Amino acid sequence: MKEVTIRIRRSEPSVSSDVHYDEFKVPVGEGMVVLDAVHYIQQNMDQTLAVRWNCKAARCGSCSAEINGRPKLMCKTRIDSVGDKITINPIKAYPVVKDLVTDVSHNYEIAKKIPPFTPKEGLSAPFKMFQIDVTRSKEFRTCIECFLCQDVCHVIREHHSNYFGPKHMVKVAALDMHPIDAIDRSELLHGEGGVGYCDITKCCQNVCPEDIRITDNAIIPEKERIVDHAYDPIGILIKKVKNRRW
Repeated sequence: MKEVTIRIRRSEPSVSSDVHYDEFKVPVGEGMVVLDAVHYIQQNMDQTLAVRWNCKAARCGSCSAEINGRPKLMCKTRIDSVGDKITINPIKAYPVVKDLVTDVSHNYEIAKKIPPFTPKEGLSAPFKMFQIDVTRSKEFRTCIECFLCQDVCHVIREHHSNYFGPKHMVKVAALDMHPIDAIDRSELLHGEGGVGYCDITKCCQNVCPEDIRITDNAIIPEKERIVDHAYDPIGILIKKVKNRRW
């Protein structure tokens, strides 16, 4: 049976500063994915290996890792697509807990800061929408929160606390594009959200396993909305007139 060489980064920062790679020879069957190889290692070679996974069907986003230097889902990456020598690292944008498991809880703290969907006053259920409005934000709702877009974003890696990141731009865009949502989130993104840090390199879009056009359909429209909100002179004048007390 054919074998592949799997190199896995090993570390447990809470216990030791040691960081090293362990190498394993794993037999490969037809249709085998990288997560299958990791499970084989756990079951037959090293039961101390830590890895996060859940559905094994590219639906939960739990098994994110860097495979041969590229952020991917282990359950969606076939071994025959990456070669006979495979190096697996944890995603680098977040602190390592152990081996391939990282602490992504920062994302849940950001999610708490984003105002939820709030319908306009005076509307009665059921809400009626045009199909074009449903279609416009439908792709954003396919996000599986794998955080691969966050991982590959150089802004997140270099300015971790100053930018919400592409995953959260997707969430905000889905809310802002809802035709009956009443919340203006422009000020949040322009300030604490740090969307101005994004230089639209599209690296996040290129690694999304759901093929969400993060940059084109979420980040750029949000940037345009913020420009209208904060810098458009006519818009600013209208707001001043509306808020003026006669």
